Amino acid sequence: MSWIPFKIGQPKKQIVPKTVERDFEREYGKLQQLEDQTKKLQKDLKKSTDADLAMSKSAVKISADLLSNPLCEQDQEFLNMVTALDTAMKRMDAFNQEKVNQIQKTVIEPLKKFGSVFPSLNMAVKRREQALQDYKRLQSKVEKYEEKEKTGPVLAKLHQVREELRPVKDDFEAKNRQLLEEMPRFYSSRLDYFQPSFESLIRAQVVYYTEMHKIFRDLTQQLDQPGHTDEQREQENETKLSELRALSIVADD
Repeated sequence: MSWIPFKIGQPKKQIVPKTVERDFEREYGKLQQLEDQTKKLQKDLKKSTDADLAMSKSAVKISADLLSNPLCEQDQEFLNMVTALDTAMKRMDAFNQEKVNQIQKTVIEPLKKFGSVFPSLNMAVKRREQALQDYKRLQSKVEKYEEKEKTGPVLAKLHQVREELRPVKDDFEAKNRQLLEEMPRFYSSRLDYFQPSFESLIRAQVVYYTEMHKIFRDLTQQLDQPGHTDEQREQENETKLSELRALSIVADD
């Protein structure tokens, strides 16, 4: 949302106090920033949920690929381990989908609806600006005729332009007053509007990671070999890899 005043000749008389213009620009600037932040937040949340879904879907695919590995047909212990992993990944994916659905419904969609208000606000600002330009144009005409010699035709024209100016002035002042009253109220309303959404976002994350803790705790209990530390497992892998490298079919020429 941007505001670019029209370029016309300015009347000599200051028809809108500078303090009023500063107040208007300040309040409108805050709403422009709010619109930008709302769009960015909506975009970032969509990217985040898409990444979450891609992560859990990839994890499910990895476990499915492992299940189809010939090793599972030859080693019952390996089959049990991969089956436990596959079950855990499917549970993770299901909870992840629930989390994403909740975020979509209670956070992303409300952000989208909130953002849909800004085009109407932008149009109201444009109407106010157009009214101001009409006001300035007619005020300039009034000043032009006021400076001329007061002949009959000049006075008649001055009266006519003043009559034209009155409703235009009233229209601008009404639009300006309405925006100055409603823009701060709209800006302040963001807190009450967004708070339930962000509370829902936090709850969704808490529920999801609580369930993930349970899933991976259960998985760890199924897979862990008593007395084996991560360092010991790493050493075992290095030992087995060294044995593989010693085979003649992979030896360096």
